[in-house]
Amino acid sequence: MHPHIRQHLLAQELITPEDAARIEAFETQRPFSLHWELKTLLYLGVLLLNIGLGYLVYQNIDTIGHAALITLIGGISAFCFAYAIRHRRAFTTGETISPTPYYDYILLLGCLTFLVMEGYLQYQYQVFGTRYGLATFIPMVLFFGLAYWLDNRGVLSLGITALASWVGITVTPQELLSKNDFSSATIVFTGVLLGFVLSVVPFLSERYNFKKHFSLTYLNFGVHIGMISCLAGMMALDQELIYFPLLCFAVGFFLWYARTRGSFYFLTVAVVYGYIGITYLLIAHTESLNLDFTFYLLYFVLSCTGVIFFLINYKRFIKIDRP
Repeated sequence: MHPHIRQHLLAQELITPEDAARIEAFETQRPFSLHWELKTLLYLGVLLLNIGLGYLVYQNIDTIGHAALITLIGGISAFCFAYAIRHRRAFTTGETISPTPYYDYILLLGCLTFLVMEGYLQYQYQVFGTRYGLATFIPMVLFFGLAYWLDNRGVLSLGITALASWVGITVTPQELLSKNDFSSATIVFTGVLLGFVLSVVPFLSERYNFKKHFSLTYLNFGVHIGMISCLAGMMALDQELIYFPLLCFAVGFFLWYARTRGSFYFLTVAVVYGYIGITYLLIAHTESLNLDFTFYLLYFVLSCTGVIFFLINYKRFIKIDRP
């Protein structure tokens, strides 16, 4: 409790001086939690280890040898997977507590080193040839299986990322990949469809009571992939009549979700993407009118003020359960 709050309660005679003294003693003597600091350091350590492996491959490719490096990286990945499988808890449809403090990080390290090994094999030996979809399909299946079997949201995020890569590569003609032309109607439409699918999965999970705690992970990917694809359809493809209504539908859906679930995060995301879409339409359709700069300045000042005011007063919009 902040000292000013404690003094205010004491001045209003809502607490006694003895209560204030006990509260102050508790505040000064209670242990400080390092939970999130340690989690951040562990995740950072896993990331730095993978960066170090990549740097090792780059610097010593000619001296150590390909086989030795692949064996080293594969051995680390295999050890991590073996540790995760050996110490796993029994499978349940609900959330599972990690059996050891380092369990999630070791599993995540195994998945990342597997990606490094696969990328190295493809780059050096072309084991997949030009079948790039297969190179993303294998880790996708592996990561989704491990995420559900071992109950890990970090690995699920890797699986969804691999799914997005696999879908994008599968629907994209090889000519587009070779020319790096990603302003394709097929890719944009696929992104919208993928965002829709990822947003539906959580409701199916809740309906059948199967890994409901994965919902936020799916929705987080779904909202960004879907809405960015809608904006890409409006801006890159110039198909506003198709993608702006889809964007409005997505914004409305996540506003509804934010209101019913009390989520400030999805409220903010929906408002920001909706604001970007409306602003683009305004600028695109008034550019030929040669409006004065003051018009656009007033628009940005007033609209940003309105958005900020709305987000500050979000409690009037979303439903927050109170005991």
